[in-house]
Amino acid sequence: MIAVQNVVHERGETTALDGVSLRVDDGEFLALVGPNGSGKTTLVRHLNGLLDPDEGSVTVDGASVPENPVAARTSVGMVFQNPRDCFVAATVEADVAFGPENLGLDRAEIDRRVTAALEAVGMTTHRQRRIDRLSGGQQARVAIAGALAMEPAHLVLDEPFSGLDWPSRRTVLERLEALSADGTSLVIVTHDLRGLLERVDRIVALASGTVAFDGPPGAVAPRLESLGVRPC
Repeated sequence: MIAVQNVVHERGETTALDGVSLRVDDGEFLALVGPNGSGKTTLVRHLNGLLDPDEGSVTVDGASVPENPVAARTSVGMVFQNPRDCFVAATVEADVAFGPENLGLDRAEIDRRVTAALEAVGMTTHRQRRIDRLSGGQQARVAIAGALAMEPAHLVLDEPFSGLDWPSRRTVLERLEALSADGTSLVIVTHDLRGLLERVDRIVALASGTVAFDGPPGAVAPRLESLGVRPC
């Protein structure tokens, strides 16, 4: 479980998060939405210790994230808005293997994780390809595979559909749905809920660094246009 309690985060004279509380249960599929500047990315960067709160607490599976950042980054996989920001190697296989290699795992376990992660996102046949020769949708799936190879209990994706055409978006959505069905907790940061409304368990909307709405899709979706969020 991920638990955020009364988190405040200051950025200079700006309060990016102002007393935000959020709980993500094991296996939950959650969409985090809101307009640009609402605090979405700032919030999720607290979930694996990329940022520390100025006030409040963040825990993952009962452990404080600021006090245990390595454990948090093992439990919470993060995929950034631009997939290219995640890549550290030239080929698909080498990039997906990078995280497990840095855990000090043996070669057999690394290979098992890479194979499983690529199968999960439908990229097995692209294992030896150069990442810079992939489409945007394929790169998004490789970024997800890199996070999955760490075998996190929770996966956070920041605007994973940015720049994708509809076929690529649909493919990524289908993979995320399969991950959710397998029990991985998912937090999807987005301003565009097309294809997500029927898949997520819950929607949390931020506005000006606070939680504006929090509830099931049917209850929250009609109120989202007031925040500039596209519900469908």
